Amino acid sequence: MTKSSGQRQYDHQTSSEFIDRESIECPECGGSTVRHDHERGERCCNECGLVIEGAMLDTGPEWRAFDATERQQKSRVGAPVTRTLHDKGLTTAIGWQNKDGNGRMLSTKQQKKMHRLRTWHERSRTANNRERNLQFALSEIDRMASALGVPKSMREIASVLYRRALNEDLIRGRSIEGIATAMLYVACRQEGFPRSLDELTEVSRVDRSEIARTYRYVARELALALEPADPRQYIPRFCSALELPKAVQSKAIEICTTTAEEGLLSGKSPTGYAAAAIYTASHLCDEETTQSDIASVAQVTEVTIRKRYHEQIDAIGLSIDV
Repeated sequence: MTKSSGQRQYDHQTSSEFIDRESIECPECGGSTVRHDHERGERCCNECGLVIEGAMLDTGPEWRAFDATERQQKSRVGAPVTRTLHDKGLTTAIGWQNKDGNGRMLSTKQQKKMHRLRTWHERSRTANNRERNLQFALSEIDRMASALGVPKSMREIASVLYRRALNEDLIRGRSIEGIATAMLYVACRQEGFPRSLDELTEVSRVDRSEIARTYRYVARELALALEPADPRQYIPRFCSALELPKAVQSKAIEICTTTAEEGLLSGKSPTGYAAAAIYTASHLCDEETTQSDIASVAQVTEVTIRKRYHEQIDAIGLSIDV
């Protein structure tokens, strides 16, 4: 029977005659071709036969798998450690199905017993106020990140920042929700993931002024070097929500780049600046887009769009009627 290409490749990689070309020189003959004998745990020179290294440990699994499904079924590794959980995901959880190992429902007496066990298990996971604080804050970060579509990597960054603030005692006297929201905003700013304060206010349980005040406080106390928000980062998302073509998006980015070089961006809201650039670009590309539609997507006022619009067309030397 003829082997498949995947089987031949696997047999070749697990063979004791596998040639491992590494940047290792043989001390005897100076050869650079090394044979790695997986069965004996040795690394030998392929030219003179000298055993360069012996008694090597095999770090691979003792089982074999030929496809991704089989590899996943045989793997005994659990979930990775994550900072988004207060216990880093190292503890276990008691399921709520109230079924035994064979899938049968538990008796009423056993269900009451399992309910008590779950209660004490949850209490044991948060033994003190610090852990309860951390558990609530990280759950808030995860809730807000899910509502905003923030990827998992930025949730990890926000969780690490909150842990830093908790270790340096920056939470005392301030709301947990405010610190958690500020840390999520910092993570988005650091990673170039455009989310404005207004968008965070919609999903947070605190108002905009408290988020801005807390953000400035933690940025100062943790010595976070944050660059000003770039309005060009908002343009692709706004254009996608408005269903505008790529030509408008490219032109709006070009307008932002040109006018920012002349210093017009200083002291301006990045979302309002991006909204005005989209409005200007849509006129230049003959796309029918109203100020109200853009203002609704960018969460700014039409007055802001008109002000930034006039500044931009004056800077680029155009004359377009609003």
